[in-house]
Amino acid sequence: MKNNLYKRVSFVLSLLLIVFTSGCRQTPQKEKSIKIAVASFSHETCTFCPDPTTIEDWEYYGPPTREIIATDRGYIGGFKAMCEEYGGVELVGILSPRGARGGSSGSWITEEAFEKYSNGIVNDIVELGPYDGVFLSLHGAMAVTGVPKPEAELVRRVRNVVGDIPIVVTLDLHANEDHELSDAADAVFITKRYPHYDTFLQGENAARVAIQTIRGKYRPVMATRKPGVITPSVFQGTGVSPAMDIMERARRWECQNPGVFVSVAFGFAYADVPDVGATVMVVTNDDQELADGIADDMSDYIWRMREAFAGKKLPKTAEGVALAIAAAEAGQTPVVIADHSDRTGGSTYILEELIRQGAKNFCIATLRDERAIDEIQKKAKAGDKLTIDVGGWTDKYAGNPVRIEGKVEYLGEYGRRGTMAVLLFGENNRVILTPQLTQVTTPDFFDPLGIDVKKLDIVILKSRVHFRRGFHETGLAGAIFEVDAPGWGPADLTALPYENIPKDIYPVYKKD
Repeated sequence: MKNNLYKRVSFVLSLLLIVFTSGCRQTPQKEKSIKIAVASFSHETCTFCPDPTTIEDWEYYGPPTREIIATDRGYIGGFKAMCEEYGGVELVGILSPRGARGGSSGSWITEEAFEKYSNGIVNDIVELGPYDGVFLSLHGAMAVTGVPKPEAELVRRVRNVVGDIPIVVTLDLHANEDHELSDAADAVFITKRYPHYDTFLQGENAARVAIQTIRGKYRPVMATRKPGVITPSVFQGTGVSPAMDIMERARRWECQNPGVFVSVAFGFAYADVPDVGATVMVVTNDDQELADGIADDMSDYIWRMREAFAGKKLPKTAEGVALAIAAAEAGQTPVVIADHSDRTGGSTYILEELIRQGAKNFCIATLRDERAIDEIQKKAKAGDKLTIDVGGWTDKYAGNPVRIEGKVEYLGEYGRRGTMAVLLFGENNRVILTPQLTQVTTPDFFDPLGIDVKKLDIVILKSRVHFRRGFHETGLAGAIFEVDAPGWGPADLTALPYENIPKDIYPVYKKD
């Protein structure tokens, strides 16, 4: 009897022990909270433009700020959102410069400016640390006087002070980079779309890998390749082939291999730097052989597509304007002319040709001419008649000043863009004057100026591809013509006076 009772009690106790221990195993362990530093230093440098990018340009919109994580957009917005989804992540904004005045119309960044902001980021990281990881939101096409590969140099400096913790980097599709960056960083993520719709997504990818690496669930390894192909920005739109095909190939590799990230930067051709041109960067979870295989495949594919990608031709000024006028007369309005090669914003070649060929109901959006704006402010107000020369002075490819006889339709402040003016002349023709290069990407730009873009015959935009989001993808434009007018951003790259780029890069230098 006692033996039976003992057996029953032992059995019950065993069951309770099993239930208790099973319950303990099912209780999830709370992940340790982690701390990640976030900094940004981003610029697309057209080294052929005449004016250097100085500290004054970097601080035109204000001094450096730590408020960079106060956003829900772009790379940092995506990074922040993924960290919130994981939970237990503290983000620390590091003192970072704002966007430079004029964007990519600025030439070589001064070494003084680079040292100020690079050292500022590094010093702030030291003062506010320690951290479990670092996220750097960069561009990849920065060019600095005396610093051959500035983004790689910045990452190396950060690495020197943070030690062996994960450093993840996001880049623009136009980045010029090579293995020096991937040697210094743990993982690099590059946008796959141009226009850049996926910056938020790449920020999410960077955060996911950073968090998983910190928690010991991912070990990033990278492979980097340079295919030896350089392409003008106007050919890089991912809505058309072969740019679209290249990015689709990268996505297929990612879909077939979970945890793999395949990035392609098409490069920024208007920077005379040694790492110019396309770059492939692959991140895998502790699988170097897979990373190398994918990188080789992507690089070989880009090389095979080089002629279709980099060897195209665009109409020159007179032909392009004639095509646009013919399309407008055929009712395909509004017709968009992409004045893609004007990198300083003050070129008048297309304006002159429109007037010469008798075009009507067109709008130049925009023409950079701060001198003309100052003169208008001194002489006239909105509604006044005026004769004034505009454009034709910003650089050697700016063309000739064009005399406008008309009236001031608009004169006033336009947000952070400063004072702008609209001149109305001829048969309902307009020139929008801005104090700096302005790339118009959506028709919303015209609303505060009182211009109904749908009623125009021809719209001229200083843009390569970004304009397509508001004019092509919406169905607004009846026809689009990319015109290869003279400028520092031509489609024909053999016209540029390169000195520092590789001597075997296609199509500038053609190898067998």
